[in-house]
Order: sequence, then C-alpha cells, then structure tokens
Amino acid sequence: MIALLKRDLALAVRAGGGFGLGLAFFLIVVTLVPFAVGPQSDLLGRIAPGVLWLGALLACLLSLDRILALDWEDGSLDLLATAPLPMEGIVSVKALAHWLTTGLPLVLAAPVFGVLLNLAGPGFFWLTLSLLLGTPALSVIGTFGAALTVGLKRGGLLLSLLVLPLYVPTLIFGAEVARRGAEGMAVETPLMMLAGVSLAVIALLPFASAAVLRVNLR
Repeated sequence: MIALLKRDLALAVRAGGGFGLGLAFFLIVVTLVPFAVGPQSDLLGRIAPGVLWLGALLACLLSLDRILALDWEDGSLDLLATAPLPMEGIVSVKALAHWLTTGLPLVLAAPVFGVLLNLAGPGFFWLTLSLLLGTPALSVIGTFGAALTVGLKRGGLLLSLLVLPLYVPTLIFGAEVARRGAEGMAVETPLMMLAGVSLAVIALLPFASAAVLRVNLR
C-alpha cells in the first residue's frame, strides 16, 4: 500500500496534476473575484467563505481525470486488479494520493488567500477546519467518478457532470461552517453534518468504486 501511494504521488507530480496546478487555479479564482464584485471590503468579507470553498472545489476537479486514467493507459490498472491487494484498498490509496497532492495544499493555502478577500479574523480557523474535514470527501467522490468514466474517450467533461451534484452537500455545509465561524455564530450543526458526510463517503464509496472498476475491467 505504501509503495502504491508513493508511486501515485510521483505520477501525480510528473504528469502535471500535482499541487501546483490546483493552487494556481485557486489563486486565479480568488484574484478575479474582487475585479468582478468591486473593491467593497465589506462585501468581499461576506462572500469570502463561499468563494474560497467554491474555488477549492473547482480546483479539485482539475485533476480528477488523472486519478485512474494514467493507470488505464499504461495497463497498470489491469495488473493492480490481479494483485493480492483488495480493490477497495487500491482505490482508497488513490483517493489519498489525490488528497495529498491537491486537497491538502488547498487547505494550507486557503487562509493565505482569505486575506485577499478580507475574510474576518475568526473565519480563518473555521475555514481551515471545514476544508480539512471536507476535502477528503471531494477526493473520494472524485475517485468514484473516475472509476465510472475510466476508459472513456474525453471522459473529463462527463466526470465533472457526474461528480458536481455529489459535491453539493459538502460545499453547502463546508461554506456554512466557514460563514458562521467568520460571523461569530454557532457552527456545531453544519460542522457535524460536514463531518458526517465525509465519514459516510469515506466509508461507503471505496466499495462502490471497487465494484465499478471490476465491471469496467471485465
């Protein structure tokens, strides 16, 4: 499992789907928002939690098609399917590799980008915590979508269409945690809902992804 994780991390960086691409896209979104809505600092502060969460979500989408496509193209996926490792473990490792190369850098960079949007002081902690809880779900859901579209030509657009509706609950609760935290309101309810969504996704979707891959590899 550790060897597979190291291999996927190396492939993600070499193929151009590492943390740099996601961070660059995230920065572009955060930079362009003030030009679109104007320089009103109060308005920027109010919309900052939602904008930062949306930017992180879209940045995660950029590299989803690379999670399984490279292994499919070079035949490694067929070899992994016949390996003694369970398929559920393989897709879990690939989701973890995607989170380490995409989700985790976004979590670390979000507070810095929050300064550009005039995010309120209390909101920095809750923004980081919500992203830390929510981005693993984005990677696991993305891996499920990648399993559904593996082997399809030009499946990137289809992958985005399949995954985006599944991302909505995580986006809603994550942005709500950050918004309430920035405004000094109680965050317990959306925080528990966000954690529940993430735990449910992490517990269930690797089995669904493994089942879909077994069908696609027959």
